[in-house]
Amino acid sequence: MMHRYLPLTEQDRQEMLSEIGIASVEELFADIPAGIRYQGKLKVSEALSEPQLLRYMRGLAAKNADFDRYPCFLGAGIYDHHIPVVIQHVISRSEFYTAYTPYQPEISQGELQAIFEFQSYICELTGMAVANASMYDGATALAEAGALAVGATRRKRIVVSSTVHPEAKQILRTTAKGLNVEVVEAGYRDGITDIEQLASLINEETAAVLVQSPNFFGCVEDIRAIEPLIHQVKGLLVVSSNPLALGLLEAPGHLGADLVVGDAQPLGIPAALGGPTCGYFAASAQWMRRMPGRIVGQTVDRQGRRGYVLTLQAREQHIRREKATSNICSNQALLALCASVYLSTMGKQGIREVARLNLQKAHYAAQTIGSSGRMKLAFSAPFFNEFVIRLPRGCDVRRINRELLEAGMIGGYDLGRDYPELADHMLVAVTEQRSREEIKTFTSALEGLL
Repeated sequence: MMHRYLPLTEQDRQEMLSEIGIASVEELFADIPAGIRYQGKLKVSEALSEPQLLRYMRGLAAKNADFDRYPCFLGAGIYDHHIPVVIQHVISRSEFYTAYTPYQPEISQGELQAIFEFQSYICELTGMAVANASMYDGATALAEAGALAVGATRRKRIVVSSTVHPEAKQILRTTAKGLNVEVVEAGYRDGITDIEQLASLINEETAAVLVQSPNFFGCVEDIRAIEPLIHQVKGLLVVSSNPLALGLLEAPGHLGADLVVGDAQPLGIPAALGGPTCGYFAASAQWMRRMPGRIVGQTVDRQGRRGYVLTLQAREQHIRREKATSNICSNQALLALCASVYLSTMGKQGIREVARLNLQKAHYAAQTIGSSGRMKLAFSAPFFNEFVIRLPRGCDVRRINRELLEAGMIGGYDLGRDYPELADHMLVAVTEQRSREEIKTFTSALEGLL
């Protein structure tokens, strides 16, 4: 059956072929020798009708272990948090959903206001003076923070904690290679950065120390102890933080951080099979002009009416290339809007309550698992909503996760993938979404599989 609404008709095809002076599509490939051209028929299925295709795709989608049907204990950067229904309603509005970037601020006031409010929320959460309009994700934000520190101090050495997310460290090293920057990694002890080793790695050539708190193991770092180590050599302290945890923890800006970055995924952004997410980037006032991306500001027009403008744009398209601080040319405006709607919906008290639920449920799960006898907590450091459990020596975490999936739940992260010394350890995430019954079922399933 031919559909009239399809963009390419046979008449269109013939007109295009006639315009370029050939009679058939095959002639387009005449320059490719016949001997190396594939002459057979590709081994793909026959074309399906629309109802058949929809039925087939629904069948494939049903194979996904989604959060609606499977209790999830997997975190490691992407978390199963409750997403208020109002978020989808707001971001589905065409003026937000189709907006790309405010090249003409005078007709993009709604988009600019949304970004301005996102920046304001991030500043309040992190305790910093200024935040940009968002980054691609948390890993990108961390790498850009390292690049800022290198440019600001004119030094070529960065010290990063081994408890930083492994993928973020990879992005950092890739960025550093292009800048000819040395990246040195400090080890950990009992789940947090080894302060003594970190101190021994810091010298007069160190541009910055990069830490994550809560870190990849879920443990809360001692920022107060790290801050003087880098500031005494006039370097910068960069802290990557889960923004939801800042509903309970002291803001990094109040602990001496120069730059605070992270991923806004816990703030109303769906897991979406691993992305996209939204990175945030906040800084103290003295580093504002070195921040990557853009900053939206609030002003008034000649009639005294409130308006929003692009206050600062440090990207290469707007200023001389050699003075650009970053080649990142966009931001995650739609996902930043998700975070803004989430924060405005929850309010200060709501954020505290959700953070407290994450803390309490994670500690309940840790106590339940630890009391089983066959599993133990790997670290004694304080943690937020993730913790590491030690399974019996030689235990195959991948096998356990496969069998947990067959039992109808998503298990924790196999730390042996990134930390060889933790080959039989699992990183378990417990958010406000998990019930007491789900935690008990998970614990029982783990015990049975050991």
